[in-house]
Amino acid sequence: MSKGGFTGFGALATPIVALALPPVVAAGVLLPILIAQDAVSVWAFRHEWDRWIVAWMLPGAIVGIAFAWLFARTVDGTLLAALIGALSVLFAARRLWAGRGQRLLEPSRSPGWVGLLFGVLTGFTSQVAHAGGPPFQMWVTPRQLPHTRYVGTNAVLFAVINWLKVPAFVTLGALTPKVLLTSAALLPVAMVSTYASLHLVRRMPGERFYTLIYWLMFGLGLYLVTRAL
Repeated sequence: MSKGGFTGFGALATPIVALALPPVVAAGVLLPILIAQDAVSVWAFRHEWDRWIVAWMLPGAIVGIAFAWLFARTVDGTLLAALIGALSVLFAARRLWAGRGQRLLEPSRSPGWVGLLFGVLTGFTSQVAHAGGPPFQMWVTPRQLPHTRYVGTNAVLFAVINWLKVPAFVTLGALTPKVLLTSAALLPVAMVSTYASLHLVRRMPGERFYTLIYWLMFGLGLYLVTRAL
């Protein structure tokens, strides 16, 4: 569903799979699925993405992925996810409170270098636990792009990020033949949900879409915080 446009759901995937598998293996199972879904999302929104946002966030994401790779053995993924969750709750609550009963806040016009910093955080959390969605949302959602352009920007950025993560996962031993076989078994379900979500997102009013995204951020943030307790 996340790859179909409901940005934020994706951060739940690794913790759910980690209920049955070690966290690194769980992330390894998901990576090939995410890459396959990226192809569908990028094709669906190939004419609807913001090049300026991607140009600022991607260099930061590359730095974040590199840092996460270097410190892969020492980073506490659960603690990091809880911190991101707490920030997501505060951010989403502020936006929902400010926009209650009326149109959400005026679009943000923060400069590109802020996006570069959020790109670092996006790359880092994406490498650690495929949880790059919340940092992306924190910078891009307030800009209030047309909602299909928002989804397309997310699709293009994370398509590149996920390919950049492959070498690190290979060196960590997280992409074994057994892992890839598990990914292949789960892929049909992922593809069906992606296509269904793409169909739904294109028919959803933009204002309702953004309200839903903020509620997803709020709920996801609470989940990430409580999971660490």
